[in-house]
Amino acid sequence: MMAKHTITRRKSRQIRVGSVLVGGDAPVTVQTMTNTKTEDVAATVAQIRAAKKAGADLVRVSVPTIAACEAFGEIRKQVDLPLIADIHFNYKCALKAAEMGADCLRINPGNIGSDAKVAEVIACARHHGVPIRIGVNAGSLEAELQTKYGEPNADALVESALRHIEILKKHNFEDFKVSLKASEVFMTVQAYRKLATLIDQPLHLGITEAGSLRSGAVKSSIGLGMLLADGIGDTIRISLAADPVEEVKVGWDILKSLHLRHRGINLVACPSCSRQMFDVIKTVNELESRLEDVSEPIDLAVIGCVVNGPGEAREAALGVAGGRPNSIYVDGSIQHKAHNEQLVDELEKLVRAKLAERKATA
Repeated sequence: MMAKHTITRRKSRQIRVGSVLVGGDAPVTVQTMTNTKTEDVAATVAQIRAAKKAGADLVRVSVPTIAACEAFGEIRKQVDLPLIADIHFNYKCALKAAEMGADCLRINPGNIGSDAKVAEVIACARHHGVPIRIGVNAGSLEAELQTKYGEPNADALVESALRHIEILKKHNFEDFKVSLKASEVFMTVQAYRKLATLIDQPLHLGITEAGSLRSGAVKSSIGLGMLLADGIGDTIRISLAADPVEEVKVGWDILKSLHLRHRGINLVACPSCSRQMFDVIKTVNELESRLEDVSEPIDLAVIGCVVNGPGEAREAALGVAGGRPNSIYVDGSIQHKAHNEQLVDELEKLVRAKLAERKATA
């Protein structure tokens, strides 16, 4: 088997978000956020369940009003994923969300209001045993920092975070994680790298307002990939103008590519060329669709010709190398041949048989 690079992760303090551990030696978690109206309980629950099916570990829900907090409580009863309540400005929403079963409060202590209000929120979080996520965003930096630095930059993001952190520490509250998000990749990376040396709390990674499904996935992969490869990051959220399920899928693809976590089909496929002996793109798309329900990790190689096909197929649990007919590999050896019209059915059958075999011998 090919050697796999191992990433040495930053040692961070561990916190618990509901049933999920974040930081320390826990796996990097995948988070998304609902984009339904929170008051629409049925739609929000459906979106959370879809995100869970795609592999989400955590889901954030916006609770801007007391009415949204009431709906949050109903949502909490109907789903079993840990839920983070997203709070801005209104400290009463933070208090209510904690009472309604929030597993984490996403706030910026500096915009909650007076010291007395902040103290009440922290006391409530401590009472309910829920952590806080400080969320610093380049688009909402404090006015004085905008004046001091002239424009958002990495130092401004870190200074803002340290201000919020100081508020929590003043109240002896250490059970928190921090995010430092900007839509500019290098600003975000520089900010996280700097803060990672200054605190030991977990870091929640993201490129905020990254864009559409394609461009946002690219920006997020570059920025988060740089940080994760450095060992920085305990939770990731891919911010896309797309269905939250797509955020989860991209997040998992990033973690799988860095060997940080493994879930579902790891599909190795050639880009195809005139040497291909079957329609690679059509085959890959159909396999992805048919095997979307698979959550167990397994490597599947789909290569259209004999140049790289045999080598890649031998390295995967299952694979196909194009030929006349095509060669089907199982555990590194050719098992049999398959004609083009049989290929998708045959590969799907082999994947499911392999997973059943693993389960039976586990």
